[in-house]
Amino acid sequence: MRQGQNDRQSARRWCRAAVYTTLCLGAWSAHAAEPARSVTAPSGEYRVNAGDELDVSVWGEERMQKTVRVLPDGTFAFPLAGRVSASGNTPREIADTITGRIKSNFRDSVPEVTVIVRDPAGMRFFVVGKVRTPGSYPISRSVNALQALSMAGGAADFADVSHAVLLRQGTKGQVVEPVDLGQMLKGGRALSPGVQTTELPMLGAGDVLVIP
Repeated sequence: MRQGQNDRQSARRWCRAAVYTTLCLGAWSAHAAEPARSVTAPSGEYRVNAGDELDVSVWGEERMQKTVRVLPDGTFAFPLAGRVSASGNTPREIADTITGRIKSNFRDSVPEVTVIVRDPAGMRFFVVGKVRTPGSYPISRSVNALQALSMAGGAADFADVSHAVLLRQGTKGQVVEPVDLGQMLKGGRALSPGVQTTELPMLGAGDVLVIP
């Protein structure tokens, strides 16, 4: 009798183990079959600046294909859309604005609107004064004041690089920021090894570096 009870208990334990194993394998298989979820960071889109040149076109409408220059106030005029705000917006956002403005002029669906940056002229800084090649330079990466001076060919004779200034357009008007490039240009004679406590200012769109 006891032997039979032991056999039945062993059978029940075996069944429970089998069911548990089946459930675990099923859960593992479902997890393994589930496609991996990728996290994609949003790509940084270019935002239009004043001075940029844009190609704007409405598909199939020859009279609505124009090359426009974004005005200093950040806008441009376009047929049927009126004055369009562009500065600070992406080309896609500008296209959506134009689409919304002109849709009432079409019976059916609005033709596709495309906006392409032909010349990002607004993404430029300026170096003037006693440098070898003064002018405007495109910002394709982060540029500090010393790198900007190098792009302008370096300092000309009798330049006072210790009293350079950086002109920026702030929210309340033009801001003047003193820049001392003399210490940097002296190299090891004036600089200590290691991390520098004072960093050179970075130039943004529209900034002007003046070398007296």
